[in-house]
Amino acid sequence: MKEIRGVITAMATPFDEGGAIDEAATLKLATYLLEHGSHGLVISGSTGEAPTLTDEEALQLVRAIRKEVGEETLLICGTGTNYTEHSIELTRGAAEAGADAALIVTPYYNKPNPAGIQAHFEAIAAAIPEMPIIAYNIPSRVVVNVPPDQLAEIAKIDSVVAVKQANNDEMQPIPGMEILAGNDDVFLKTLELDGAGGILVASHLVGPQMREMWDAAQAGEIDRAREIDTGLRQLYAAIGVTTNPIPVKAGLEMMGLIPTDTLRLPLVSADAGQRAAMQAALESVGLSPVTS
Repeated sequence: MKEIRGVITAMATPFDEGGAIDEAATLKLATYLLEHGSHGLVISGSTGEAPTLTDEEALQLVRAIRKEVGEETLLICGTGTNYTEHSIELTRGAAEAGADAALIVTPYYNKPNPAGIQAHFEAIAAAIPEMPIIAYNIPSRVVVNVPPDQLAEIAKIDSVVAVKQANNDEMQPIPGMEILAGNDDVFLKTLELDGAGGILVASHLVGPQMREMWDAAQAGEIDRAREIDTGLRQLYAAIGVTTNPIPVKAGLEMMGLIPTDTLRLPLVSADAGQRAAMQAALESVGLSPVTS
C-alpha cells in the first residue's frame, strides 16, 4: 500500500465552456500539481465536483491521470455516495481503474444513524477488502457529523486507514486511524498533532509553500511551518469566500492554469467580488494573475 501522507491535493476537474471534461487541461493540471508540491491527488472529490460527474467520467479521470502520471503517484478516488451498493460498485471500479485508495464520505441526505454509518463502511470494506479506505467527515455538506468516538469504531475496520477530518472543532488523534486535514486552515494544526498530512485545496495555487510546511514539520521546524501558514491565511479565506470549488477554479483560471473556470450547474462561476477577493489573495502570496 502506498503511504497516504503529506500534501494531497483535492484536484479540481477542468471543464470546457460547454461543461464537458477537458481531458487535456486535466492532465496538464495533474502534472503541474505533482511538480509543485503535491505528494498525491484526490480525483472526484468535493473540489472535483463529484456530485455532477457520472461514474464513468470519474473512472475515466482515474484511468487517464494514472496513465499520465505513472504507477508511483498516489491517486485517491472519491467513491462515497448515499447508497451503499452504489458506493461498492464505484469503489470496485476505482480499484480496477488504478486508484490506490477510496475516499468515502458519510452518506448524505438519508441522514443515517451511527449504526447505519458503521454498517455502510463495513459493507464497502467487506466487498473490496484490498482497497484502503479514507473516511470523510464533512458535516457542513452531509448534515451528519461522525464524532471521534464513532470514528474510533470505524477505525476497527481493517481497510479503513485514515479520516479526512473536515470538522475543525474535532481535529484530534483517533486510535487506529491516521488523521488528514480536511480544510486548509487546519493543515498546520494537523501537523502539530503529528497527523498524516492533508487533503487540501490551496495547494492548487501554493503547493510549494504547503510542501515546505510539511517538510518543515517533519524536520521538527514547527516555527517555520507556522510562519508559512501565517502567510497563507488570506488565501485560505479567499478560497472559502463562497462554495468550494468556485473560488479555487477562479484562481486557477486567473493564473492561467486552466482555460476556463466553468463549473457544472447548480454551481456557477465566481462573481466580480469573489474574483476580486481571490486576486487580492493571490497577490498576497506573491502570485501575479494573468487575468482578473
